[in-house]
Amino acid sequence: MDELTIALELYDRHLPFFLGTVKPPDGMTLRALEVGMVPPRRHGISRHARFLKGEFDIAEHSLASYIIGVERGLPFGAVPVFPRRLFSQNHIFVNTNAGIRNPSDLIGRRVGVGAFQITMAVLAKGDLKTEYGVPWDQIHWVTTRAEEIPVDYGMHLERAKGPIDELLFNGQIDALIYPHPPPRVLERDPRVRRLFADARGESTRYYRRHGWYPIMHLLAFKRELAERKPDLPRALIGMWEEAKRQTREYYDDPGYALLAFSRTEYEAQRDTLAPELWPSGIKANRANLEHFMAYCVDQRLIKAPVPIERLFHESVLDT
Repeated sequence: MDELTIALELYDRHLPFFLGTVKPPDGMTLRALEVGMVPPRRHGISRHARFLKGEFDIAEHSLASYIIGVERGLPFGAVPVFPRRLFSQNHIFVNTNAGIRNPSDLIGRRVGVGAFQITMAVLAKGDLKTEYGVPWDQIHWVTTRAEEIPVDYGMHLERAKGPIDELLFNGQIDALIYPHPPPRVLERDPRVRRLFADARGESTRYYRRHGWYPIMHLLAFKRELAERKPDLPRALIGMWEEAKRQTREYYDDPGYALLAFSRTEYEAQRDTLAPELWPSGIKANRANLEHFMAYCVDQRLIKAPVPIERLFHESVLDT
């Protein structure tokens, strides 16, 4: 019996994988590894880079880096399952002494990101330009690390000299865009705040304009694995859907989470946004993917749009 590794972040919707309550197809076992992007995690960090080096059979992976990899013919495939989604409006932080009140105030400023091709950075740059009229190429970008896949962007990217949160607090950068903000940034220190005072309201308006909760990650795998096990891609979709079903049941218990009103918030989200914010399949996500693809071209991550069908295994193109 084949054992496959699947590297996932520690999210509620992944608990069924870690607990073993999601069953793989006959003839294989699935070993779920808790691999994040920031420590501590049981099986380490740097999941995206380690997947690109072939360390895992299956992994939750950055959408932006995956698209670059497909354009370059890297030996990976994916299914239209999207385990991480975020609104950019909730992830832009500013130094309160920088005089930034509106998105347009970011023009000419120094803004920190993890890397230029991190999916949140790509989304936020695209949203700033498309939604708020702020050209991303009129911002001075400061990165904390090298790109997962080297790309010539035709511009200079400054490397941060020190911890990125420290640079934000002491004013060496004016703003920060981060998918997993450093804890210090989230501690309500008066020196830092979100760009949007009502980030929740701004995100809700974005959802109502576009109809999607923006994709961050997809579920990718080694291409040779699907060649050996052609039923695996569709089975992965089924396992993810079962994991979602089990996760929703967690919230039937009002005391499940640390949040005192977690069940009430769950119901409010369903009523305010949609009953299903995490749809799988190509049809339900095509508009979101095409929108993001245009951002990738505009920001010089890729030379031309990659057809959406090229992103996914041939066995799931009817989803």
